[in-house]
Amino acid sequence: MASEHNIPAEKSRTTLIVVVAAIAAIVIAAVFYLLMRKASAPAPPATLQGAVRPGSPDWDKYSKLIVLDDPADCPGDSSRFCAVEAKRALGDIQMTLRATVRNLTGRTITGLEVTAAVVDHQEKPVRQRTRIVIPSGGVAELLPNKTTSISVLIDGFTDTDDRANVKMDVTGFIVK
Repeated sequence: MASEHNIPAEKSRTTLIVVVAAIAAIVIAAVFYLLMRKASAPAPPATLQGAVRPGSPDWDKYSKLIVLDDPADCPGDSSRFCAVEAKRALGDIQMTLRATVRNLTGRTITGLEVTAAVVDHQEKPVRQRTRIVIPSGGVAELLPNKTTSISVLIDGFTDTDDRANVKMDVTGFIVK
């Protein structure tokens, strides 16, 4: 007995498989697109609750005694801060800004908020990020006359961005 093949049935089954695969690919691509957009969305700026801010009497008293210096292990020639850039697989560039914090206040710093920025040639921020660096990681507080290294990661730069300089400023602190 000869076996008969139903050509239209095989053709419709193949078409169905191709259509389902195409729809699945579109759904998967949409999910990845949404995840990537969510991952690159800027996080809300971190703020240190109850911190001394510019304008308060304690700010004038202590802010000049919290000094941000270039870290000793910074490669290359830097003026005040260390900035290391790296190209990521996503195609953007991330920069890590590092500094050494010196506590000359005579009191223990239990909270420190820093804003780091990469600026263009007109001193306007290209990108910036505010980060709470104390308490953070292994540093719970900074004792008087001690130092600690801090770093702030800023990502999302492109090759065409005008990255002329970096800045880091103390924007809030808590002393006890």
